[in-house]
Amino acid sequence: MSGKATNTPGLLLRHPDGSSFRFDPGALCLELLPTGGPGPLSYFEVLHEPADLVRWAEESRLPAGLGPGAGSRSGDGLTVSAAEVADARALRDALWRLAESRVREEPPAPDDLATLNDAAARPSLTSRLTAGGERSWTPGGTGTGLLSTVARDAIDLFAGAYAHRIRTCGAHDCALLFVDTSRPGKRRWCSMERCGNRHKVRAHRARLTAPDGEVTDGDATD
Repeated sequence: MSGKATNTPGLLLRHPDGSSFRFDPGALCLELLPTGGPGPLSYFEVLHEPADLVRWAEESRLPAGLGPGAGSRSGDGLTVSAAEVADARALRDALWRLAESRVREEPPAPDDLATLNDAAARPSLTSRLTAGGERSWTPGGTGTGLLSTVARDAIDLFAGAYAHRIRTCGAHDCALLFVDTSRPGKRRWCSMERCGNRHKVRAHRARLTAPDGEVTDGDATD
């Protein structure tokens, strides 16, 4: 569902219908969600084998990525097992439910909290500074370390200053979650390129068909 990141923030998401758009959820942990999810969201599942999780890590907002071809050599890059892919799906599904509970201002499910905290308790990926002043990753990273890094990011998000800005996209047919870290705090859409633009098109058509002087709900918003 995602494509290689560029200098533009976010992931390039590819829908099964063939369309694509750039989506910046604002946090590493939320970048894991578009890879699939519980219930109907399993339709979007892309984490089937170790290479899929490595690819997601390369495309994520992790500083410096993890390098092309990570995991291809023992001890170098990111090594992921089939069991760790299953763990990634379990953590992702828990993150979906935890984030949605936060949006609804409901208490989190104990099982989901346990999944998150268990992942965070494992050793995370470690970074280091290169001679050129750049950040890189210590060799020997594992899928478990990757998931710990994601889980710790989630804890920072849910317990941090922007927790109240975790939102679901305003489109009625989009479940994507993001955290609005902008100064105005008025972000409404997963992406203006997709849902925001669709809303503008619908609002424009509604204005054309509405009786003179009548403004439909949302016409004056973005």
